[in-house]
Amino acid sequence: MKTTFYGQSTFMIETGGKKLLFDPFITPNPMAKDIDINSLKPDYILVSHGHGDHVADLIAIQKSSDAIIICIAEIANWLGKHGINNAHGMNIGGGFNFDFGRVKMVNAIHSSTLPDGSPGGNPAGFVIYADGKTIYYAGDTALTYDMKLLADENLDWAYLPIGDNYTMGVDDAIKATGFINCKNVIGMHYDTFPVIVIDKEEAEQKFIKAGINIKLPGIGESLEL
Repeated sequence: MKTTFYGQSTFMIETGGKKLLFDPFITPNPMAKDIDINSLKPDYILVSHGHGDHVADLIAIQKSSDAIIICIAEIANWLGKHGINNAHGMNIGGGFNFDFGRVKMVNAIHSSTLPDGSPGGNPAGFVIYADGKTIYYAGDTALTYDMKLLADENLDWAYLPIGDNYTMGVDDAIKATGFINCKNVIGMHYDTFPVIVIDKEEAEQKFIKAGINIKLPGIGESLEL
């Protein structure tokens, strides 16, 4: 299983011969200027919530790839109004088996409004069960006791926001690792905007001191999970 970072909270996971793209925000991000969205060709696009820094390239990438979009039901309905019917709507607590594995939608504490002002339903995270691994993609969230429900999932990796201001920051993300019982973390949702710029070296040292294997990949960098 391989993951590639494309900036902000945008990751690709390649598993079972399928490509899963999360929260596509690439073309408006100057830090990701060298990424060609037309080359990505995901089979699935998973959307945690409706904010522009998570859906900016959603429609364009879906049209270029015919990917199935996995999202909260309200976003699936919104996509239908924009001529995209290849969306699989879910809701918090529900799971579904796809050809690459299983996806469960879990709670996130945030807000969710689509770029045109339409309501985006509840924000969410995802637990992915594929290729013998269990991966938690938290989306944009605060630290929440609901994360304790994941403690017995035997998570292999967790994608956690660490930029503060709009989401939990480094210190709360470290607490979250205890809630979810996972010591392998990929940080996201930091540095893209002035209010979420972090000191990466300081952040890494805090995670390491807490006994956590932290990865902060560069844009375009791939890791084996």
